[in-house]
Amino acid sequence: MKRVEIDPITRLEGHGKISIFINDDGSVENAYLQIPELRGFEKFVEGLPVEEIPRIMPRICGVCPAAHHMAAAKAVDNVFAVDIPPVAKKLRELYYMAHYIHSHSAHFYALAAPDFVLGPDAPKAQRNVLGLIAKVGLELGGEVVRQRAVAQEIQILVGGRATHPVWCIPGGVARALSEENAAKVRELAAGQLAFAELSLKLFNDLVLANKTYLDLIMGGIFEQVTNYMGLVDENGQVNFYHGRVRVVDTEGKELFTYSEPEYRDYIAEHVEPWSYLKFPFIKERGWKGFVEGAGTPLYQANPLPRLNAADGMATPKAQAEYEKMFDTVGGKPCHKLMVNHWARLVEILYAAERLIELINDDEITDPNARIIPSTTPREGVGIVEAPRGTLTHHYWTDENGIVTKANLIVGTTNNNASINMAVKKAAQNLIKPGGEVSDGLLNMVEMAFRLYDPCFSCATHSLPGQMPLTVEIRDHEGSLLNVVSR
Repeated sequence: MKRVEIDPITRLEGHGKISIFINDDGSVENAYLQIPELRGFEKFVEGLPVEEIPRIMPRICGVCPAAHHMAAAKAVDNVFAVDIPPVAKKLRELYYMAHYIHSHSAHFYALAAPDFVLGPDAPKAQRNVLGLIAKVGLELGGEVVRQRAVAQEIQILVGGRATHPVWCIPGGVARALSEENAAKVRELAAGQLAFAELSLKLFNDLVLANKTYLDLIMGGIFEQVTNYMGLVDENGQVNFYHGRVRVVDTEGKELFTYSEPEYRDYIAEHVEPWSYLKFPFIKERGWKGFVEGAGTPLYQANPLPRLNAADGMATPKAQAEYEKMFDTVGGKPCHKLMVNHWARLVEILYAAERLIELINDDEITDPNARIIPSTTPREGVGIVEAPRGTLTHHYWTDENGIVTKANLIVGTTNNNASINMAVKKAAQNLIKPGGEVSDGLLNMVEMAFRLYDPCFSCATHSLPGQMPLTVEIRDHEGSLLNVVSR
């Protein structure tokens, strides 16, 4: 048996490799996505005051710190059993909408779009963000950079920092929004909406209008039938900050919804010895391995699954794009994985519209943005929709508010089983007996994980028994003398 490795895999947050095992006849036997890193934040926070956690958890990742800040803050609010003021909820969501625009646009333009705009088999040296700018022009490239910077500026105006925020505190936020800063955000928000609309037009012109790309999206290589998860509001529409988690089955029928403290009644976590990532699954169905189709316990939780699970979008322009997307792909739920890129752009549009709604809310500059907790600390869970999927933070404390235990189910972790299955299916469909295993072909295998926008820096939360180690002993000329493995 032959092994082909893509090491390192490219255009992702974190580090990883794909190992493809090829039989003697040239067919693919199996493929694995392996992440050779471990983040120990669940252990780091043990023994610390729980009120410090919203300031510590954003350090888990520089790509999506706001998501961990929000989930941790909501969990700590629940530890203290405090219902934060209405304006604090609106301010947190306002901040979060700008983060969504910044994060989603980074993935689409820097990580995913080179495969579409330049082509999956374009030369490796060109298949990146610089090659993308060279193709679409400096004006559009400059606008992408400009609007991502504006999204971060909005976060700074609202919450003091764009990266590793410390603004959310138990009971609300540390600083209300001034009239001066609110006026600045209003000026910037219109550009964010125009950018979202421009991004959807670009996708329509460069991807949907290209039959080759459309056939790739709608073909069977990148298709997977599972259950779908997403946070929905009281109207069943997508919401990134608050609501209930809804899970629908492979036909789009609701299986269940749950509130934050109920997540362990519905979701369990499986561990494999070859991965630092856990494998969440629907608890009542039990772990059945890496299987798709009706009855599978596996689910996906990222942009397309969020839209699959919801009844619609809560803003008008995003709702129109939502309807157009599902009409184009043949209805919902959609099992075509590459449609995630389109769904991500619909979510940028929603975030921009929601940002404008919130900044024009009459209450947004109310100075009463915090309630000081007065109850004895206890256990608390916080859930938000991270750009990469449903994010759960769960903390236990003693009577003095010292963390005794923590558990995180990160957006990417929800999709771990699905990502491995997608990589395997892509490899088996693309690598054929007698065919050449080219760089372009391997890049298409990478596209199977890239569409999830995975963030492995914060997704690794399992230590499978021992730390694997390989030591290579070489002489002064570099010749391999011996290999010692553990």
